Amino acid sequence: MRLPTLLLRRRPNTHKGDFGHIFILAGSARFSGAAVLCAGAAMRAGAGLVTLGIPKSLAEAIIKIKPKEVMTFPLPETSDGTLSLGGYKKIKDFVKNTDVLAVGPGLTQNKSTQGLVRKAISEIDKPMVIDADGLSALVGHLEFLRTPNTEHRTPILTPHPGEMAKLMGISIKKVQANRKDITQKFAKDYKVTVVLKGYNTVVADFNGNLYINKTGNPGMATAGSGDVLTGMIAAFLGQGLNQFEASKYAVYLHGLAGDLAAKEKTQIGMIASDIIDKIPEAIKQCS
Repeated sequence: MRLPTLLLRRRPNTHKGDFGHIFILAGSARFSGAAVLCAGAAMRAGAGLVTLGIPKSLAEAIIKIKPKEVMTFPLPETSDGTLSLGGYKKIKDFVKNTDVLAVGPGLTQNKSTQGLVRKAISEIDKPMVIDADGLSALVGHLEFLRTPNTEHRTPILTPHPGEMAKLMGISIKKVQANRKDITQKFAKDYKVTVVLKGYNTVVADFNGNLYINKTGNPGMATAGSGDVLTGMIAAFLGQGLNQFEASKYAVYLHGLAGDLAAKEKTQIGMIASDIIDKIPEAIKQCS
């Protein structure tokens, strides 16, 4: 698959602001690595700027492990070391100066954090990627997706089969037996783009666009792989692709990078950061 010109060619007089400022709400005391993986993938996938919105107590630790290019934005936290609903005003003010919001990796299912996620999803008017614990916050609360969506805001949801089953109140077995139909129906019903992860990842939007991916391998069934994909999708949104295109090309490249990593590290030995390391090589193969 050849990547679109918008991703491959950059004018000589461009600057970092032209390629998107990605704001990622992620991480907690237990799951700081998810935030770092998501941010690192966004940078490798071409984002001009990436800022991590993290619980304030994580700031010092994150600085030691995050890519040097990634900025941090410490936020109020709960007693569990997770993002607090009390930080929403700071988020709302900061997000005005960014281009894309990614929500979910490593947030946990703390009630205050889930309240923050739902408020952000329903009120922030930005292109948005919702993953992991961001999706968990929507279980039983899908009405928050029904906020009138603008052309640019329509969210991208990236569930694995278990998360899709919980969102829809059905069994994982039923999801897996009807992957294409269920993805298309959910996208249409809620006017969103859905990336149903797993073998032959399905991408569908409410306009009827459909893509079934063929790259990737079982070695990618490892902690953090989904966080990497979230960062890549957000980066492509920031560079100007629409929701369906950003999801489609990110899914393809994510799988291809995973295939390249497996050749070098083996499927057994590869980890999520190996996928990030192979993003540039995957881009080369699609240029």
